[in-house]
Formats: sequence, structure tokens, C-alpha cells
Amino acid sequence: MTGKERVRAAINLEPVDRVPLGFYVVDCDTIERVIGHETYVRDKIKAQVALWQGRRDEVIESYKQDTVEFYRKLDLADIISFKEAPVVPPRGWKPEDPPKKIGDNLWRDSRGRVWLASELTNDISCVEDPTVKTAEYTIEMFEKPLEVKPPDPSVFEACDYLIEQLGQNRYILGDSGGLTALVLLGGWERGLLEYALHPEVVRAATRHSVAHQNANDQFYIRPGQDGVFMQQDMGTTKGPFISPQMFRGFCFEAMRERVQRVRSLGYQVVMHNCGNNRPLIPMFIEAGVQCYQSLQTIPEMEIGGLKRDFGDRLCLWGGIPVEHLVMGTPDDIRRDVRQALERGARGGGFILGPSQSIAYGTKYDNFMALLDEFHKLAPKYGGEVSKRKRG
Repeated sequence: MTGKERVRAAINLEPVDRVPLGFYVVDCDTIERVIGHETYVRDKIKAQVALWQGRRDEVIESYKQDTVEFYRKLDLADIISFKEAPVVPPRGWKPEDPPKKIGDNLWRDSRGRVWLASELTNDISCVEDPTVKTAEYTIEMFEKPLEVKPPDPSVFEACDYLIEQLGQNRYILGDSGGLTALVLLGGWERGLLEYALHPEVVRAATRHSVAHQNANDQFYIRPGQDGVFMQQDMGTTKGPFISPQMFRGFCFEAMRERVQRVRSLGYQVVMHNCGNNRPLIPMFIEAGVQCYQSLQTIPEMEIGGLKRDFGDRLCLWGGIPVEHLVMGTPDDIRRDVRQALERGARGGGFILGPSQSIAYGTKYDNFMALLDEFHKLAPKYGGEVSKRKRG
């Protein structure tokens, strides 16, 4: 089987010749060790600053060439996602109001928004946004006629190149118009309060978001991709941000409409969702999600328990603790691979990968141990699948 065939079968809970392998995303330090030179791919600080400086073409060329080089050298990986070759600014784009550096790892733009870079995680994020604090949300603002304009085709330059170069044999997991589930007006803290304070505004925003995403599918689902990655974190390690009852009342129908629409277009749906979302998983399955990725290393999300309770209806992707990849030893990783295959792969419907990603700070020897142990053991877990409940 090709990687494309292997992943498609695993997600469909069908027999495979060996367990598929996928990483969700690989950060720049591991990519650079494999390809032997610097890259902008998943170097979130360097790439963002370069875009602010107007070096769009330089960044995009790296996204294209370095991602393809990495996955050609890493021939074991069956899945490639657009996370390493994302939607980009259009060709000829120049930043109109780039943030200015105001201190070590700090930038501010003319609207008062502040970005902070963390060298520990190689991440950069907006940590202060006064425009959000002052924004007002009303039902009426979400009931205006929908205006959807086709994006400039060059924004898809990197992901289309990925499909062209690697899509014949690898499973390409791409974008869509998006996922509507937990709508957070004004960010996490304020957005959660809006559910209690202004529930009808949240419902109006949810309806508007679904309509907008449905309209954008025609542009953002790219010709040649195999599946759609729908992504939103909905919980902490303690549990979901809102109760299952609230999720059912506010989020479920919107999520189901989005998932079913994408599936009706012929694409498989994979969900990335960090946190302890076990109480929500039955609703994810009911909505039509076919594969769940980001299996946190907490008791509630342990691969064996998830396999026992949901493996007859849901493909599971994960099993290798990202904490061990960063802080453990090669022996730890080899043990993790054996354990994940034993607990997750029997009966099919399983993709081996990290619990989240090949994160920044992953030890290269640990990454190599993952590949080596997988290469030795994965073929033992092909063949027949267990009787399934999924229709």
C-alpha cells in the first residue's frame, strides 16, 4: 500500500499492510537536523519577523522546498499536513503596519497590540490586544448579508506545491473553510463569559461562522488533498472548557453541520483537539469525526482506554508522549512505541504519532529512535480489523 492508501484505510477502520505513521507537525529544529540547513518551516519567530519585514517570497520558498526535502528524506511518514506549508500572504504583499520591536522579544503595532516571543518554545503570540477589550458584539452584526470574496490564488502557493510534489503517494491533510464549535468572542476568557452573559449573541455568531466557513470551503479545500484537518482546542488536562450539556446545546449542531458538509464533498475528517475531551468524544463521533489526533498523556486520554471505549467507531492517532520526546531517552521512546502499538494498533483504526507534535526541543536521538522502532515493529500490526460499529 502507498501511504495515501494506508492512511485512508486506517481512518475508514479497514485493514492496512502496516500501521501508518504521522506527526501532525514537525518543528524547525528537527527539520533542520534532517535536511542539514536552516529553514523557516515551523520556525515561528523567525518566519513571523521575516513576514513583518516584507520578505514574503523568501519565507514561502523555504516552506515549499524544505518541507518537500524533509519528507522525501523521511520516507516512513505517511501523512503530511498543511501545518508545515500553510496558507500565506499573497504574492506582492507588503505589510502596511508591521509591529516595531520595543524590547527583548517584544513588538507593538500602532493599534497597541503586543507580541511576545518565547525562545524556549520558539513561539510568538499576541499577549495584549486592546481592540478586543473594547469590541462590542450584537446579534445584528452577525445577521448582515454574507460577503465572501475569493482569496488571491497565490495564498495557496505553499500547500499546492506540497500536493503537487508529494500528493501522489502520501496522504495530504489540508484545510477547509474551518471548524465552528466553541465560538469565543473576544478571546478565551471573555468568550467563555459570553456564553453565560449573552447566549443569543453567541448563537448568532455561531450561525454566521458556519455560513461563512461553508462558503469558503470551495477555496480552502485544495484540489488533490485527501482529508480535512479540523482544529480547535476545547479543554485543559482537567476537562472541557464548557460542560457536555452546554456543548450539546451551543456547539454540537454547528460542528455536525461543518463535519457533514466536508464529508459530503468526499473528504475524510480528522480532528486535532488538545486537552481532556473524553466527555465530548461521543459527540465528536456523532458529528461525523472519523479520526482524533492529540491524545494527551493523561489518564483519561490514555490510548488503551480510548481504544477500548471508542476504537470501534473512531480512528485514533497518537501514542508517543511529547514530554518523553523532549525530556526522555531513546530507550523511553522505544518503550513508548512498543506500548502504543500494543495498546492502539490491534484491530486497526490506529495511526502512530506523538501525543501532540514533534515539538521544538525534541531530542534528535529520540526522534531517530521513534523511527527505528516503528520501522521494526509496524508491519506486525497489519491485517484484519475487528468488527466495527461504524456504518
